[in-house]
Amino acid sequence: MADTMRAVDIEGGKGPASALFINPSVPKPKPTATECLVRVKAFGLNRADTLQRQGSYPPLPGVTNILGLEFSGVVEDAGNRVEKGEQGTPLWEVGDEVFGLLYGGGYAEYVVIDKRMLIRKPKAWSWEYAAGLCEIWFTALQALYLVGDYDPKRMRSILWHAGASSVSIAGIQLSRNAHLSADSHQPATTTTTTTTTTTTTTPNPPPSPPKVFATSRTDAKCSFCVERLHCTAAVNTNHPNWVEVIKTQNDGSGIDLVIDFVGASYFQSNLDVLAQDGRVVILGLMGGSILPEKVNIAPLLRKRARVEGSTLRSRDLEYQIRLRDLFEEKVMPGLMDGTYEHHTEKVFDWKDIKLAHEMMERNETKGKLICVINST
Repeated sequence: MADTMRAVDIEGGKGPASALFINPSVPKPKPTATECLVRVKAFGLNRADTLQRQGSYPPLPGVTNILGLEFSGVVEDAGNRVEKGEQGTPLWEVGDEVFGLLYGGGYAEYVVIDKRMLIRKPKAWSWEYAAGLCEIWFTALQALYLVGDYDPKRMRSILWHAGASSVSIAGIQLSRNAHLSADSHQPATTTTTTTTTTTTTTPNPPPSPPKVFATSRTDAKCSFCVERLHCTAAVNTNHPNWVEVIKTQNDGSGIDLVIDFVGASYFQSNLDVLAQDGRVVILGLMGGSILPEKVNIAPLLRKRARVEGSTLRSRDLEYQIRLRDLFEEKVMPGLMDGTYEHHTEKVFDWKDIKLAHEMMERNETKGKLICVINST
């Protein structure tokens, strides 16, 4: 077996999309006892990839410099430690079709991944479909449950900024169904009648769904959020009073949970649109990291607001395994039965990686960009 592989590289270590090229001789990773070696069939593109390419989002210490956070492929080496499944058979074997989330390295012919992070690919799913799932759905799950701490009794409204982005498309769908989670149901009501000594147990219905709002900077994407994703309403943030428009659509009330990818330029508006005891989860800084002058933070105190930021790649392995398990529990059944839609905007041959990055940077997409790896 060759010790090298092909992988996407960057001329000079960082630069524009035009600096990307396929390096024909990169050291092939070797799995440890707790890892699998997977031959990659397809990989997903993420905004973090463009930031790393530019040199502004370096990989964690000890992680490969190769771009790429998600993939699909075939197990080629299952490692020398054999984990057993519930039936006593090996959990992973050579030839298994899988997909998963990485700390880096996905833009390559081979990746190594901790066995606990692998997910079995259903036969009905294409390589392209599976390759683009993890980063967006894990990020949406993290924002809603682990950072946003969604509670169906307290959080009756949720706002996703950049509503036509891949993560928000996933998050909006999760939000519309979050109240149906088994762990959010109320315990059954038990009534005892003493004269007849009869006990009746009546299951309480799940809470009603939250109102789910979205924003975008184009009317077309706002229409997409309402017509395709079934948002309660979507508002163009170029509207000078978009905060008040959303409150009006929410019966005059503020929003309980805001998920934001923009950062500094939306900070004041996020505080203004927030409800009492509301939460803001910041997942990106597309609008800058330095707050404008005269930002009024008084609503933080007055509304008892909580603002928290997070990135997925900085989380430790145990945290990511938790998200992987949440994905299997809360997302995969919905993807399988059609409750959730997963949007792929375009599929590229990986030789066209420059074009794929350029398309992502133009902010034209309403879904995932995927690259497939050919055999030649």
